[in-house]
Amino acid sequence: MTDVLRRGRASLAFSFFAQGVAFALLVTRIPAIQNRYGVSDALLPVFLAAVPILAGVGSVTTEQLVKRIPPSRVLRWAQPVVLLALLGVGAGRGLAELGIALAVFGLAVGALDASMNMLGVSLQRTYGRSIMLSFHAVFSLGGIVGASLAWAGAHWHLALWVSYLPVVAVLLPVALLGSRWYVDGGGSEAGAEDGSGAGAKSGVGFKLLLPLCLVMAFAYIGDSTVSNWSAKYLQDVLGSSEQLATVPYNVYMVTTLLGRAIGDVGVRRFGAAAVVRLGAVVAAVGFAVVAVAPGAWVGMLGFTLVGLGLCVLVPQTFAAAGRLFPGASDAAIARLNIFNYVGFLVGSPLVGALGDAWSYRGAMAVPMVLVLVTLVYARSFAAQPDRYGGGHERPRTADVGRGSNGL
Repeated sequence: MTDVLRRGRASLAFSFFAQGVAFALLVTRIPAIQNRYGVSDALLPVFLAAVPILAGVGSVTTEQLVKRIPPSRVLRWAQPVVLLALLGVGAGRGLAELGIALAVFGLAVGALDASMNMLGVSLQRTYGRSIMLSFHAVFSLGGIVGASLAWAGAHWHLALWVSYLPVVAVLLPVALLGSRWYVDGGGSEAGAEDGSGAGAKSGVGFKLLLPLCLVMAFAYIGDSTVSNWSAKYLQDVLGSSEQLATVPYNVYMVTTLLGRAIGDVGVRRFGAAAVVRLGAVVAAVGFAVVAVAPGAWVGMLGFTLVGLGLCVLVPQTFAAAGRLFPGASDAAIARLNIFNYVGFLVGSPLVGALGDAWSYRGAMAVPMVLVLVTLVYARSFAAQPDRYGGGHERPRTADVGRGSNGL
């Protein structure tokens, strides 16, 4: 069993990594995609908004699919589709082909995100200790790798398909090979015969899930603020050079990776609720520093703090859904995942509109306040003794993380 879990964890971690690479290669090359297809500035937001909207549809569809087939099978086929759709974005010749490729990418990425986190939560339940942050740390690493590859493609003026093809050629066969070792858990309502907790008997209660949905949306509003506005903020508000303005997002990604790499240790020692509270406070302080920063270097310090704080919220939100609904965690995660895309859709336009109408310094107060609201819902992250063992973690009856056998 130990070898099965070890292989399952490693293969799922690679899926998170590949998804991080693919997503970064798409979003960091948006200007190049716009130039290749001649997408106007007025039409570009339509294309960009379509991806998260369709991803939400993909997540809802996955909730229905996993009632009939295991999440591992959804993930096994969704990931190749995402990679091939990415290649299609780079290889198309007209707006219609771009639209089709982005539509397929969006639908598949919703299924991919939902099924990956379903498997991650079920593995964490089997391990009996926090490991979700490690999966999302690997996703952050993939994002850094993807962004670096995108920078290289732009630096060498490579065609999009030339940049994408080698990446897809490497990731696709490895992902298919690794999918042989995915480990499914009992995340469906059909698997809840032990009657452990109200969630297992009555499905997914909206009242219990709503706080987690709000936290997920708030976290992604903060994340989209950094990814979409950090460079503009440093250059236009804090007076940095164009080159220096590219640094905050890279620093944000690195600190996100570091925070997630050590976050599981904090959850095991202090509990998920304490880690979420600390993350929310650190992220809010980061946004406050950005808002009042007198210059670029202080602004970068603020974005660094934002990365360290926000990085724990999303993985712990998925994990909390698994604890609250042990017999229906797949459905809970699919619904929760929709608010990932809600936050992404709302965050960037909201900050941009406030920045244009008022000031970008003032606009930074919006994600700051929303992240602080997370403190109100932190108790939703506490371990449920009747659902997930006693104290902060379940006794390590399946602790295969000792020695050299884990991520």
